[in-house]
Amino acid sequence: MPGEATTGTAVAAAGGATGAAAGEVTGEATGEAAAAAGEGSEQDTEQNSGEDPKRDGEPAAEQEEEPGHSRSRDLLLLAGICLVALLLVNAFVVRPFTVPSGSMEDTLRPGDRLLANQLAYAFGGHPQRGDVVVFDGTGSFLPESAKPGGFGDGVRSLARDLGLAPAGNTVYVKRVIGVGGDRVTSTGPGAPITVNGVPVDETSYLSPGDDASSVAFDVVVPTGELWVMGDHRSASRDSRDHLGEPGGGFVPEEKVIGRADWVVYPFSRWAGLDRPAVFAATAGTGGHGDQG
Repeated sequence: MPGEATTGTAVAAAGGATGAAAGEVTGEATGEAAAAAGEGSEQDTEQNSGEDPKRDGEPAAEQEEEPGHSRSRDLLLLAGICLVALLLVNAFVVRPFTVPSGSMEDTLRPGDRLLANQLAYAFGGHPQRGDVVVFDGTGSFLPESAKPGGFGDGVRSLARDLGLAPAGNTVYVKRVIGVGGDRVTSTGPGAPITVNGVPVDETSYLSPGDDASSVAFDVVVPTGELWVMGDHRSASRDSRDHLGEPGGGFVPEEKVIGRADWVVYPFSRWAGLDRPAVFAATAGTGGHGDQG
């Protein structure tokens, strides 16, 4: 019947339209969900594929230095700085020396460790009467070497200057008695030494029982040189022993390494080496000892 046909057709059409609409809606929703899932997947992929300093590239142990390694490096750097500073001090400020003999007893004893102040005369100053000085005896107490020094000699000399090697047998420690321009005399046993006619009372530092000099002499110290003697006069080879030799026993000021200012070892003998007050009596008598 036409009516039935029309109704069935209408129902079919309505059902098709509803199915199409449902399919459209379902398809759109599914597409949107898929798109959202795809975007989420892309974000996860980007996050997973991004650079992670702990996973990619260098290991974390190499990127961030371990504390132990950093401390070791800092300690090595500090030790290096201390070593360089010590070498500079030894080379230019203070040098340690060991007293080799008893020629300066009782002021200094064999084995005493002393410090020589290398700046004492560095800025226009001069050794003064009464100073205890450390000096190189080459050319005054010892002859100059005729053999030119080689590379090894240069290395040893540098090591001595830096305090890394013993001073050697050319280095002496004595007391300055006369300076450039002074006349120093002795008439022998039982008599005091005179400086520019002024008797010097040396009993405060001479070794007990020693005369001021068992040898008579009368010298004028050349400008820029020194007359030096040991405090243990009966056991000291000093300027007196080189009278008549080239140089006359005088020590050039330029050979002075420094003024012995402190005994630092053994600790029981720790003391400063002050200039004896008795030499104040010679002030104003001439020589550069009056110039400071």
